[in-house]
Amino acid sequence: MRHRNKNNNLGRKANHKKALLSNLACSLLKHKRINTTLAKAKVLKRFVEPLITKSKTDTTHSRRTVFRYLKQKEIISELFGVISEKIINRPGGYTRIIKTGNRLGDNAEMCMMELVDFNEVYSNKSTKVKKSRTRRSKKLNQTNESKTQKTEEVSSDKTNKIIDLNNQKTESKKNDEVSNDDSNNGNT
Repeated sequence: MRHRNKNNNLGRKANHKKALLSNLACSLLKHKRINTTLAKAKVLKRFVEPLITKSKTDTTHSRRTVFRYLKQKEIISELFGVISEKIINRPGGYTRIIKTGNRLGDNAEMCMMELVDFNEVYSNKSTKVKKSRTRRSKKLNQTNESKTQKTEEVSSDKTNKIIDLNNQKTESKKNDEVSNDDSNNGNT
């Protein structure tokens, strides 16, 4: 009987389940997004989020604790480096599960699992720069626009000069060839 047992064993023995979760977690931390079944994603969420929380404190003990589960040095260094810097202020909920429909072969529910802070589409931080509403900024913007127009005019003048020089060179080469042909015809 499995009364009050909320663990989903995913139809695997204990060692197989540990290896599966370790590999899924490493893939998630490496690529920041994976596609898997919904059941695996739910179990993976319970597996990986405590590890990410552990990465907030970069000590030898926490590194060894996480290494006990993941067993890949490159992933550990990325977790304690890049990922922990982004999630340092987040109190939990580091992953997001988005359902993508059913798989064609066996009709299993599929989903996309991703790290929340590494998705630019859903992130709350806006990349827009606030514009100040002072008159001074309008004047500065007008002067900046006039400067860009002047640089565009200068660059177009330079390209026209280069084109003219190239045309002159080709014309001089044609004239030299014609004069050489005439001198060769006169000698024979």
